[in-house]
Amino acid sequence: MESFRTEIENPIVQKEIIDLEKKIHAFQGGQIDDERFRSLRLARGIYGQRQEGVQMIRIKLPYGKVSSEQLRRITEVSDKYSTGRLHITTRQDIQIHYVSLDKTPELWADLAKDDITLREACGNTVRNITGSELAGVDADEPFDVTPYAHALFQYLLRNPICQEMGRKFKISFSSSDKDTALSYLHDLGFIPKIVDGQKGFKIMLGGGLGSQPAHAELLSEFVPVNQIIPTAEGVIRVFDRYGERAKRLKARLKFLIKDLGRDEFLRLVDEEKKALPFHSYEIDTTAFEGAISEPLLEVPTVTIDDAAAYEAWKASNVIAQKQAGYAAIGVKVLLGDFYTDKARLLADLIKNYGANELRFSLRQNIVIRNIKEENLPFFYQELAKLDMVALGYDTIGDITACPGTDTCNLGIASSTGIADELERVLKAEYPQFASNKELTIKISGCMNACGQHNMSEIGFQGMSINAGKLVAPALQVLLGGGILGNGSGRFSDKVIKIPSRRGPEALRYILNDFEANANGTKFLDYYDAKGEKYFYEFLKPLADVTNLTDADFVDWGNADNYVKAVGVGECAGVVIDLVQTLLFEAKDKITAAQELFEEKKWSDAIYLAYAGFANGAKALLLAEKQKTNTHAGIIEAFDTVFVAENKIELGTTFSELVYRINKNEPTEAFAKEYIQEAISFFGKLEAYRAADLAKA
Repeated sequence: MESFRTEIENPIVQKEIIDLEKKIHAFQGGQIDDERFRSLRLARGIYGQRQEGVQMIRIKLPYGKVSSEQLRRITEVSDKYSTGRLHITTRQDIQIHYVSLDKTPELWADLAKDDITLREACGNTVRNITGSELAGVDADEPFDVTPYAHALFQYLLRNPICQEMGRKFKISFSSSDKDTALSYLHDLGFIPKIVDGQKGFKIMLGGGLGSQPAHAELLSEFVPVNQIIPTAEGVIRVFDRYGERAKRLKARLKFLIKDLGRDEFLRLVDEEKKALPFHSYEIDTTAFEGAISEPLLEVPTVTIDDAAAYEAWKASNVIAQKQAGYAAIGVKVLLGDFYTDKARLLADLIKNYGANELRFSLRQNIVIRNIKEENLPFFYQELAKLDMVALGYDTIGDITACPGTDTCNLGIASSTGIADELERVLKAEYPQFASNKELTIKISGCMNACGQHNMSEIGFQGMSINAGKLVAPALQVLLGGGILGNGSGRFSDKVIKIPSRRGPEALRYILNDFEANANGTKFLDYYDAKGEKYFYEFLKPLADVTNLTDADFVDWGNADNYVKAVGVGECAGVVIDLVQTLLFEAKDKITAAQELFEEKKWSDAIYLAYAGFANGAKALLLAEKQKTNTHAGIIEAFDTVFVAENKIELGTTFSELVYRINKNEPTEAFAKEYIQEAISFFGKLEAYRAADLAKA
């Protein structure tokens, strides 16, 4: 373990990896509570699996971009610590599985050698910022959003405002009005616009999927590019302060906006302006504006033996770029899974003969960008050797699915198994749909919608169904979702629940009826014209559980009878209720605030002092069995329970003391004063707690 202490060039990364190692040892030694440790490791991309004793590691790759060197590093890490399988997620991350907890600091250190992080890949943080995989090469884009997505990622990484929010926070950047990064279902969704020659973004606010999908509301039709970081920070600060923390299912931003109302929420955002470290933030785009890199090696001239197959591949999987003479290649990756042996060869291919960049897509595929059109025959030949020329990139046959019961604690039914079978049915029985990009099929193993099942034209959600005293795996069939563009979309209707084994037959029913009765209209128009009840009625025979066979009790991809087994979810829903743990955390935050003050990071230091106030107050309120659902509620309750009753003397109200954070600019003088007030406050908390325990 010593090697990673000396080989990491970035001292900040070195410190946090060593800190992770210490926390693991403390947890294993019984010094850290299990719930607290879970929260800590989730914020570092370490996620419990369905299988005991091993972890899933989520590797954070902003907008899905990787270089050859980074892809090679990921393959080495997977081979060394995992199984050699790489899973592309719908947030453009890479996940690897079956990793020992003890090895995670060393694994992270290995990734850091090529500037790859695990930081904030899971947990109650800002998750991976996603972006259209064609951003920068999209013929429809007004400008490249990549520099802006990257700048926001860098600004928020390790930022104190978003380390321990009530729930996760998701951000996307679409490349055009087609909205391929799905702004309408993100907490913040950015769509590029040019108004009077000025670059900016339409911003959508408060969208989300999960068990209760919500369409994002409009924050603004146009925000100039130098205002997107202050705008995002203001929104996150308000979410951190007012967002639910106790009731996990009500803790996303969409619920806060519903409770407060859009106008009141934006008023609170406006109140934060004075506290922001930047009222305007200029983003340097020059690193993204250079000429496309030339291949390192001369690309060989090749002769294509099967011209028809090559032309079919070009028609299906090759996308013309906005740069004349260049193309992007879409690689369809079955269920988002590929392996390190082929990934290494792919890394060599893009480094030697491409522009040393690829991007993982939101539909769990790979996009190789900036390939000269005259070199496409060579790439076809080389990708064929890797079995990476399957037709149907981004078509109906390119099904999205989460891992489901393969590895996820929350999986109720198999999503990968049924996805595999549906792809087989489409290929074998519906060749006429082979190039259809209007329809999407998405599958999730539970209601949490990691597979985005409730925003697709055809969706399936893993469930269970009772048949007498037995339980069979089931699928809920959803219809009628889709992307409308420019910040608008629609969510699917829950039509009917059927046994899982009948999922392929349900797809046949739907496609057959579409062909017979759509009369040439698009699927969503056909669905709206017929109505949800129409589909319920013709799918209803498949819901009959009186005639189940033995096969119906075996889920797709399994050999044994189905057992409904749902573990403890780790989708950032950890709640810490230990008084002493919270007091320790409050002190830790105040200490960290002092360290940041010494580094002249006034705004960050102030925010950590604020977090110290909130955590300390929460600790004493919990000891009194008071509600601590939000930071704002904690501040109000502390005044009622402790200050108004003269149990703790502050010389002012607690709210006036704490809310100085958004009444003052983040200057050195205010940071120094605010931190000293936090130290004094914490001393009074400790004295009160000690006296209270002495009476017990």
